Amino acid sequence: MFGLKKRRSTPAAQTVPRVGNAMEQAFFSGKTLTRAERELYRSLRESVPVIDAALGKIVRLIGSFQIVAEDSEAQRVADDFMRGVRVNGVDSGLMPFVWSFLDSLLTYGEAVGELIPSPDGRGVAALYNASLDVAEIVEGDSPLQLLVCRREGAKSVPVPYQELVTPGLLNQKPGTARGTSVLSGLPFVSSILMRIFEAVRNNWERVGDVRFAVTYKPENGAAFSEESARQIASEWKKAMRSDTVCDFVSVGDVSVRVIGADNIMPDCEAPVRAVLEQLLSKLGIPPFLLGLSWSSTERMSEQQADILTSELEYYRAAVEPAVRRAVGTHLRLMGFNCGFDIAWNDINLQDAVELSQARLNNARAARLEQEIGREAEA
Repeated sequence: MFGLKKRRSTPAAQTVPRVGNAMEQAFFSGKTLTRAERELYRSLRESVPVIDAALGKIVRLIGSFQIVAEDSEAQRVADDFMRGVRVNGVDSGLMPFVWSFLDSLLTYGEAVGELIPSPDGRGVAALYNASLDVAEIVEGDSPLQLLVCRREGAKSVPVPYQELVTPGLLNQKPGTARGTSVLSGLPFVSSILMRIFEAVRNNWERVGDVRFAVTYKPENGAAFSEESARQIASEWKKAMRSDTVCDFVSVGDVSVRVIGADNIMPDCEAPVRAVLEQLLSKLGIPPFLLGLSWSSTERMSEQQADILTSELEYYRAAVEPAVRRAVGTHLRLMGFNCGFDIAWNDINLQDAVELSQARLNNARAARLEQEIGREAEA
């Protein structure tokens, strides 16, 4: 309909059993992300701020890129598309689409993007990040072919133009059309952290907000009437009012003590840090990026930054297929059939300085080797 060629048949895989329709098997055999799992991952981000902050840092630290086309006119079209394509109705430019796509990949392990052509078929007019509550990724006739389907009640219906949607899977599970969320394995650890926070809240409500116990002991076995108890309680409430300052005066043996004063608040710093270490090891974010002032040397911080750089390179590779699908479709609809590359910017200035220093050291080593070789020949 939009000048797109029919996709060629996908080679069959020999290790996949064939029983019935592959798409129906994927939908009804639990090989798709369930609503309960999506709600669980969403609640984790809402309940544990460090998880949401870590995923947000990854999305922002991925950086930006430029499209480098082989043709000069195609380069101009790609630059205009990179800067001005509409995204999700409110944003413009290709980067918001990539950020939302990566955020879905990190949270759910899956993401679906849609390309919306212009009415005249000249280029892609807008990009849309589909919700996984209404869209899902299933296997087609072959595990090498992924289909994007739309949920309609209990059924899953493939969208009519598969060339205009781009599925994404993070750490795809072998033999399935499912990705693996970065948050997988964290619900149990997060539940421990939430239980500690809940206990701290309850302890502060019980002990931090001081409560008093007033005890009156009648002297010489004197009778103690209910009216006397009411008078003591009334006078105590007057003395404890926050809007006035007054003294509590009573007759007889009256003692006042703080409820829970003998108890000691348990120290939660060590267990909380142990749980946070488990969370951050799974998320791959150095503690100092999240404002956690744990003791670390300068050398350790540099090593953590290097590890984070490799993590970001991995996530860049995960979103590149979606970028290539969007840019390639736009160029073809605009009449260009040339190739193009995606040139990512350096993650930060420190990386650029270190790369320059490495090139300088390599150049010096090469020059010394040449001088040594000439001296040996002489």
